[in-house]
Amino acid sequence: MYCVAQNATAIAFALPTCDIFFAVRRVSQWLILAVLAASGCGQKPAPVVDLASERQRMVQEQLMPRGVHDERVLAAMNKVPREEFVPQDSRGASYTDQPLPIGYGQTISQPYIVAFMTEQLRPSNSDRVLEIGTGSGYQAAVLAELVAEVYSIEIIEALARTAEATLQRLDYKNVHVKVGDGYKGWPEHAPFDAITVTCAPDHVPQPLIDQLKEGGRMIIPVGGFGGQELYLLEKKNGELQRRAVLPVRFVPMAGEASSSR
Repeated sequence: MYCVAQNATAIAFALPTCDIFFAVRRVSQWLILAVLAASGCGQKPAPVVDLASERQRMVQEQLMPRGVHDERVLAAMNKVPREEFVPQDSRGASYTDQPLPIGYGQTISQPYIVAFMTEQLRPSNSDRVLEIGTGSGYQAAVLAELVAEVYSIEIIEALARTAEATLQRLDYKNVHVKVGDGYKGWPEHAPFDAITVTCAPDHVPQPLIDQLKEGGRMIIPVGGFGGQELYLLEKKNGELQRRAVLPVRFVPMAGEASSSR
């Protein structure tokens, strides 16, 4: 089947006068082909996906049944357009229950993991949060709906710039993105009420412990690909209380964290 529309009028005037009848017939055939090309070569148009409804269904069918009940977290997940943080060719899968590739060997976490980690931090309106691993910027956007300021560090510059542009386009003015090694944190803006880490070191980085405020909370995956646990840490009287909350699989933390592997 042809899908190329050509200039049908030019065909008629290029033929001898005695062939006008056939030219008109030929013109009609080309016009039909042109219409078919304009309408997707006669194929039915792809159905339009109602992403707002998909987002609401994601909250109701993926998050709530698994125990995410914080109303503020659910509202944020229902508001932030995840499709804006995934590659164009993956937008139809924005609200599926799976991580999606975003390039450079990185992924955007499945919605449940984002919601679970956010809820574990017990975010409040006045919190200043440090995020290690900006990635697509989606987790930062969810946090930005819930806290005062988000400071996010990404070691891959191209991802950091893309995420920053997306966040700015969506008017998230309380998110600050920096290119750097997340292992070292962001001491200029410490201490933080909460820290979330979206890549896995084999131990909890000491700089992040130091930058966590007394009474603060950190959610971090720890371990190699063979076995990782998501830990919730709380700082009380200068000591860390650690609790494993979920087995997970995240990409390894790069930079200084990789030198100890």
